[in-house]
This record gives sequence, structure tokens and C-alpha cells, in this order.
Amino acid sequence: MEASIELRNLSLQLKNSDKAGFIRVLDEWYAKWESTVNERTTFEEDGKERSTYTHMNLRKAYRSLRRNIPHLFVFEEWMELGIPNTTNCLDGHFSDLKNKLRNHNGMSRRRKIKMILEYLNS
Repeated sequence: MEASIELRNLSLQLKNSDKAGFIRVLDEWYAKWESTVNERTTFEEDGKERSTYTHMNLRKAYRSLRRNIPHLFVFEEWMELGIPNTTNCLDGHFSDLKNKLRNHNGMSRRRKIKMILEYLNS
């Protein structure tokens, strides 16, 4: 669906956006596709007429972006802390930790927790 493709492309540009710019582009997208996002399908169930959103996944994706905007741009609010705008470097650390744990998969849970704490504190 064209609306879904456009929303996906918007979300992929999130790492290159600032908060005001992203909100503006998301609002423009919603203005264009509002009728599609709010489209409902009616059906009969147990003798009663019911309805549901036709494009539920599209609606969920849009609402998730809209609802989480305050959390997506924390790095802008706390510039002095030098918070990166992506989690790429963090993902690399977790990959390394997972590999170390996988190499020692016979460890007890208590020792794994101790290893994780030592890894995170170093």
C-alpha cells in the first residue's frame, strides 16, 4: 500500500531528522492519508453489526510514532550529555556480550548475572 510505504520511508529517515521537522513531515503524511488511516470495515457478528479499522497495522504504526515522539528525540533535549541519535554503538556492545555468554553457555544463572554485571561495569 502506498500509505504504508510512505510511512516506512518516513520512519527510516528518523535518524536524520530533528523533532520539529519530523513532526511536520508526519503531520503532512497524516493529512494526506487520514481517510485511509481511519477507514473502517463493518461486519456482522452474533447478529450485531460491528466495525474495525481496515488498515489496523498502518494505524498502529502511525499512532506508535505519534505517541512516542517525546522519547524519540531525547538526544535533542539533553545535547550537553552527548547522547547519540541512534543505538548503533549500544547494539555492538550487546552483540559482544551475547557472544561471550554464548561461549560460556554451561554457566549457572547466578554466574551469568555476575558476568553481565562485571561486563557492564568495565
